[in-house]
Amino acid sequence: MTTTADRPPAKPAARRTPTGAAQRLEPLAERLLGGQLPVRVRMWDGSEAGPEDAPTVHVRSRRALRRLLWEPGELGLAEAYITGDIDLAEDLGDGLRAMRRAVSERGLTPPAPSLADRLRAAGTALRLGAVGPRPPVPAARAGLRGALHSKARDRAAISHHYDLSNAFYALLLDETMAYSCGYWTSDAPGYGPADAQRDKLELICRKLGLRPGARLLDIGCGWGSLTLHAAQHHGVRVTAVTLAAEQAAYVRGQVATRGLEELVEVLNIDYRDIAGRPETRGAYDAVSTIEMGEHVGDAEYPAFTRILHDSLRPQGRVLVQQMSRGAKAPGGGAFIESYIAPDMHMRPVGETVGLLEGSGLEVRDVEALREHYVLTVDAWRRTLEERWPDFVALVGEETARVWRLYLVGGALAFEERRMGVDQILCVRPDRAGNAAMPATRREWYGADR
Repeated sequence: MTTTADRPPAKPAARRTPTGAAQRLEPLAERLLGGQLPVRVRMWDGSEAGPEDAPTVHVRSRRALRRLLWEPGELGLAEAYITGDIDLAEDLGDGLRAMRRAVSERGLTPPAPSLADRLRAAGTALRLGAVGPRPPVPAARAGLRGALHSKARDRAAISHHYDLSNAFYALLLDETMAYSCGYWTSDAPGYGPADAQRDKLELICRKLGLRPGARLLDIGCGWGSLTLHAAQHHGVRVTAVTLAAEQAAYVRGQVATRGLEELVEVLNIDYRDIAGRPETRGAYDAVSTIEMGEHVGDAEYPAFTRILHDSLRPQGRVLVQQMSRGAKAPGGGAFIESYIAPDMHMRPVGETVGLLEGSGLEVRDVEALREHYVLTVDAWRRTLEERWPDFVALVGEETARVWRLYLVGGALAFEERRMGVDQILCVRPDRAGNAAMPATRREWYGADR
């Protein structure tokens, strides 16, 4: 007979490691990423995985995974953030910066997913209850139709971004309503975005050599910051061109308010229509196009530069301020192309210089402003955060989140040299080759450079 004392001691019950959504997802995510998770992931059931000292990504619902199944990659992640299915515990900018740093430090190079990977992902999603119909596309996504860079499609693309409403841009921008890179000349207390924009506008006027009575063609005039500055402070006669109806209405209102009717004409037309106006050929002393060339398109850009050339009188100047980017993502990526600037095209600055020279213009100066755009976009982002409830009330939560992601991502792109912006000054020499350009940059900067 065996007594209780004779029995071997019972083994303690094995501790079961809790298996939540995060633990189920972690092996698949690491296989698709090509290495360990660069972030900590907190799932809708409270489970967590990934490095404890990394930024925390909140996956708030199964719908986030469903979005990624239907739209893998950057666009799916962006749409999950826009809809609130994914969020970051940290400041979005700090979180994205830390995530990019972790990816770089760990050398993560995601392999192309195999059929087995896709089946494994579908199986994991099925076990997590994330399989289902495609989630609705956020309303803020552009839905353009028609031939690329046809006039109708270009009008729709411009309207998608710039006709969001004048009230929205008035809330986001400073009183100059300049929606382009500023020129930050001081770090003194009290010097802010409006000062940087005014310094940029004055720099452009000086580079163009504007004098009272001169004629300026401002292509892509936006809300008229340069048009109004040139007319009001330099006595210049300006033809302002914009394809956006809201912008044209705003500029006309400002022209009337400031009593500049004798100096400013506002045209709500496509830039290509300039070539069909005989009175514009060779009529202008200067032409400006400030961050509008990105919307022109690659195939159309040579014709665009010809319009710049043909609008100038001999010895007239043109200033192009334009963003640049490497050849890998000329449109800015899936998110930018779908939500912010559809059909946008950028190229390395050297290629733009070559296209301008190909039209007969002589490039005389190129000034890189990349770091200035970091400061400019950061100022817009701070305004968005400080006035967040007002933006949400005006355009809704999803659109406000689109702009938060856009501004944060844009600042990082310029900060990390994935994007640039440059002022390119050109002249149309006369038949004898005379450019009538100043010998130094003293007139532009107030010093001999």
